[in-house]
Formats: sequence, structure tokens, C-alpha cells
Amino acid sequence: MPIHLPPITRRGFILCMGAALVPAWKAISAEVDEDVVAILNDTHIGAKQKIDSPIPQHLVTTVDYLLRLEKRPSAVFINGDLALRDGQPEDYTLFAKLIQPLREAGMSVHLTMGNHDEREVFYGVLQGERPKQSPVLSRHVAVVKTRYANFFLLDSLKATMIAEGDLGEEQLAWLATSLDAHGSKPAVIMVHHNPRLGGDPKHFPGGLIESQPLWDLFEKRKHVKAYVHGHIHDWGLAKHEEVHIVNTPAVSYVANPATSTTGWTMARLNRDGMTLTTHTHLLDHPLNNREHRLDWRT
Repeated sequence: MPIHLPPITRRGFILCMGAALVPAWKAISAEVDEDVVAILNDTHIGAKQKIDSPIPQHLVTTVDYLLRLEKRPSAVFINGDLALRDGQPEDYTLFAKLIQPLREAGMSVHLTMGNHDEREVFYGVLQGERPKQSPVLSRHVAVVKTRYANFFLLDSLKATMIAEGDLGEEQLAWLATSLDAHGSKPAVIMVHHNPRLGGDPKHFPGGLIESQPLWDLFEKRKHVKAYVHGHIHDWGLAKHEEVHIVNTPAVSYVANPATSTTGWTMARLNRDGMTLTTHTHLLDHPLNNREHRLDWRT
């Protein structure tokens, strides 16, 4: 899914961003680690932000980390709220430039929608993201296959600047059909919004409206193992009906510095589960390089 922007060289990227502000490029290996994926969310990039301010620099730092890995992850997921506030075209243009080095390095990058995104504006700037024939009308969905799990990317954008999310009947029906068609591997559901089940109830009002219908769908499909979300700018693990709920840290800013911080997540999968490693922009933070093992329900 190429970004519909003029291709830029490494040197061109550094020049357009400011050479002193972008970490030095290190050539990445052509080798891919098939069992590892990267999970980012809540980048909140805005065109009016100064490029050396914390939010864009957090994304620059995260991109640079991925570029310096000895092996490429099999996929990079950026799970919603790509834009700063209300999905302006200039926000997506800057976001696209900041993630362009990942594309140039040959990484497979997959994007979802959050409540601060605007779907049609997003498609207008990143035209390669618009599917020729969407399986769900007016929703940005995908299935990404890896060796040990299939990732189902859902679109929970109800409306721009509306905190709660929804999927709609058509998307739920598509998910059920797609899960049934991919029943031979564990399924990981990736949605921007947190469910209104499991976790901390104080976050439920701004969460996903159809949480219970979704879990009813999971109950009939035991190969669904985990639900990964962002939205609340925090970190946490929970379970509901033995399905893991993974709240990954935001790249951009944190809701409560006393309990969490900014960062990204690396996930290593095997037949029986996955190991999450949190990476934080504050190198001395207790969450930095912390591993969390999730075992799949049977």
C-alpha cells in the first residue's frame, strides 16, 4: 500500500525535515523476522507542530528504532489517531513524510483509523491506502497474515472528534465471515478504541459501542486470542472471556505521566501466544524493555 507522494531519497527526507533533527540513517538488513511485528498508535501528527517538538520527534525516534533493527519486522501497525486533532490534509502529509523511511526500507506498514482521523481526507493524501474495492463500504479494514497469527484490522471511527467508537453491522458481518475463512491460525483483532469490557471501567464511556456483540462473536470462534487497542494513551493488560485485551502505549503523549509514558510495542509470536516488549522514549522508565508473555486460550 504505497503512499501517494513523490518518492523521496534518504537524503531528501533528511533535507525536508531538517538534517539536525532526524536521526542518522543506518542501512537495514534485507532479512525479515517473520515472527515479529511492531505496534504503534496515537501518533497525533499535526502540520503546525514544530518538527523538533516532542510529538513529531517521538515518531521520528520510533521510526529510527525500527530502521536500526538487525531484521525487519514482518509488519508495522499504526493503530489510529494518525492526525493531531481533526484529520487535516497537512497533518497527513507530514505524517506520510515521517513514516516514508519505513516504506523505503521495505517494511510492510498498515494503518487504522481513530477518532481524530478523517477517513476521506486520509484517502485524499495517502491515496495508495484506498482499496480498489473495499470489503466494507466506507470503512478501512484489512487482514494481515503472519506465520503464527492473522491480524484483523478494524475501523472504529464513528465520526471525527467523537470519542466513542463503533463498527457497524456491515463490518461485524465482514469480520465474522473473515474469521470463519481464516480459522486455521490464531486471530488478533486490532482496533483503535478500547472495549467496554475488561480493563478499567473509567475508560468505558469513550470506548467501543459494540463491545458485547463483538465478544459474542469471539465466543463462537475460539481462534480469536487477543484484542489490541490504543485510544486512551496508557499501557495495560486485561482479559475478558479469556481473550487478552492489550492497551498499547501512545507514541505521541501520555494521559497520566504518573502511571504510563509514551512509546511503542514489539510483539514476537509463536504457536501458543506472543511476547510483548514495551519500548519507551524515556530510556530510564520502568516500562522500557519490559516483556509481557501472553498465552493463548485453548
